[in-house]
Formats: sequence, C-alpha cells, structure tokens
Amino acid sequence: MIAVTNSRKPEHRRGEARSRRRFEPPPDALILAALERAEQHNARGRGVAFRDVAAHLGFVPGAGTTRRLRPHLERLLGDGLLARTRRHGVVVWSLTAAGRRRLASARRRGDITELPESPQHRAWREARETAEQRIGEFRDELRAALEDGWVLLNATERAHSDTWFVLGDRVSHASWLVGSATHCLYEWGEPGDAGPDVDDHREPDDDVLEPRERGRRRQLRVGRRGVWRWDSERNG
Repeated sequence: MIAVTNSRKPEHRRGEARSRRRFEPPPDALILAALERAEQHNARGRGVAFRDVAAHLGFVPGAGTTRRLRPHLERLLGDGLLARTRRHGVVVWSLTAAGRRRLASARRRGDITELPESPQHRAWREARETAEQRIGEFRDELRAALEDGWVLLNATERAHSDTWFVLGDRVSHASWLVGSATHCLYEWGEPGDAGPDVDDHREPDDDVLEPRERGRRRQLRVGRRGVWRWDSERNG
C-alpha cells in the first residue's frame, strides 16, 4: 500500500507517523497518473517539480522519499515516458506522448489503483476541519473586542487616541479571522481533479458592485484561505 499523508496531526504524533512509514515502490502506471494529475493541478502550466509528483503519490516530503522515488522517475525518463526540463532554473517533469499512451493503455486494462487524496483537496479539507474547530473561538474574540469598544464609547473619561488605534487593529484582525474561517467553512467549494484550485478572489455578486468597490472587495479577500495565518499573524 502506498503511504498517504492524512489530516494534520500534533507534532509529536506527526514525527511518530513518519517513522512508521515504509516506502513501497509505486507501479509505473500510478507514477504516470500522479504526474498527470499534478500537471492538471498546476496553475503554471505543463511540467511539475519532483516534490509535486511525490505529493500526488501521497508520500511525505523529505530526503528519504527523494532518494527512493527519484530512480523510478529516472527509469521512466530513460524509457521515453517522461521528459525533464528546466523552468526558471527549477527542474520539472512532464509526460511525453509515449507516457500518455502508456497511461491510457493502463487505464483501459484497469491496472491503475485510485490515487491518494490530492494536495489541493487535502488543503481544502484540512481548512474546513480547522475552521469548524476554531470559528467559535474567533467569534468570541470579535465579540469581546466589540464589547470593549462599546465600553469605551460610553465611558465618562475620554480614552487616549492610542486606545482607539489599538482597538481598531484588534477589531480588524478579529473580523478578518471570522471572515477567513467563514470562507473556508461555508464558501470554499470542494475542488475536483479537472484543474487547479486557485482562489481568484471573485464572488458571484461582484457584478452588481461599482468597479472601485469590486476592486476593494477583491483586495480584502486576498489570503482568505491562508489558515496558517490564523496564528502566525497573531503572534507576529
């Protein structure tokens, strides 16, 4: 069985899981299928890095994976099924016409087992799971910030300007957290395998907005799927 990376684990368990993984060479047809899907999910066009092929096969990135998997790609390269070129100084791999014919033939024979979960689907799934776990926490933070603002507005003593600036920053960040979690949980559609899942920062109702407001909204949406930002920005 091919090792598959699953949902996020705590650090101590993640290291333990890595130590238990045993590399088993994937069939040639599965490597070709993984490279094909990696290219389909690559927004930059044809040709993908080695790490992308490994990720679509479900392997944990690392020197061990590279050392064990690379000879199989080199062999397929020698057989004329893969091509290797450079793009902006980075080595990329792609299927040749012969490789696509070999893959199509393997599919007709039913020789290809199901690929592991794709990286873009895993990113979507883990973002949803994390958002579901934390959106209540983010709403509580925003509620507390707004309540503090209400107290300041009704205070008998005038607050220093810095107090309002700090509160504004706090409310802005708490609102962003709620917005990001809301998008990940309710608005980010499940990606398929037909193409790359790229956030274009568009929404169905954008056409009813004035051009300036439409541009402003799209700018505000930048990074809304960045689950990693939920803690890094808060701590940084």
